[in-house]
Amino acid sequence: MVGHESAADGPGQFGGATEAACRAFQQARGLRIDGICGQQTWAALVEAGYRLGDRLLYRRFPPLRGDDVADLQRRLSTLGFDTGRVDGILGERTEHALADFQRNAGLTVDGICGPTTLDTLDRLGRRAPPQPVAPVREQADLRHGPRTLQDRRVVVAEGGGLDALARELERALVATGALVTVLHHPDGSTQAAAANAAAADVFIGVAVDPDAEGCSTAYYAGHGGASTGGRRLAELLQAAVPDALDVKDGGTRGMAVPALRETRMPAVLCELGPPSAVVERAAELAAAVTAALARWAAAPCD
Repeated sequence: MVGHESAADGPGQFGGATEAACRAFQQARGLRIDGICGQQTWAALVEAGYRLGDRLLYRRFPPLRGDDVADLQRRLSTLGFDTGRVDGILGERTEHALADFQRNAGLTVDGICGPTTLDTLDRLGRRAPPQPVAPVREQADLRHGPRTLQDRRVVVAEGGGLDALARELERALVATGALVTVLHHPDGSTQAAAANAAAADVFIGVAVDPDAEGCSTAYYAGHGGASTGGRRLAELLQAAVPDALDVKDGGTRGMAVPALRETRMPAVLCELGPPSAVVERAAELAAAVTAALARWAAAPCD
């Protein structure tokens, strides 16, 4: 399973070795670790099978996804062409960066990464510095942004069952001057698309885990990189929310689930439990999240 050994199981058998390989793959790719090859895990397996040069890369709808796209983004970024975060999704910014590279290299500007463009990338990439430009620009944007929540566009997303908490969060954030959009939808990709369409400055997803006895917060990490702003916000939330709920601190972790991978702004996903604590302390939770977000606005990448 893409570098994870499962040969101890017979052909066509999903046994213990295959489940262990599935879990290892999920952990390596920032997915939910359940040992089940569901839709997201299968899609990640397909993406992991592509190498740069296996196919023509160009912008289409739905966008091309894969490790080859991530490799292209990384190579362009190290040459100074800003693809945005390295996420393995060939969107508008990657298309523009590819066209800019072709223009600067004297190639036909068609936005298609084929053999000629790849050969030029290989040749020029040998002299490129190792530091991609996207993380540097993300930090610069964060440092030059407003230092309060006044007029900042904040998206609060929940997948079902947390309407009351979402309302508490909305009230608390509006009181700071933030412009708040609340999303109620179970699908992370749909949440991300709505947040992108709203040109949000920050995305906060909240979910309840019935089996959890604490709070953990995830930020985007994948393909060797991570969101600086998302990681900082996750750390600040973890410093505030467990105490507000009087539950265990489950820490932070980098993940590549759709709500984090597909958003185009700093994003976090806060998973809470037990449900009784979330219901009983919704007001305290909303205050803690708002305070953490205000601290993030004041110092988003320190």
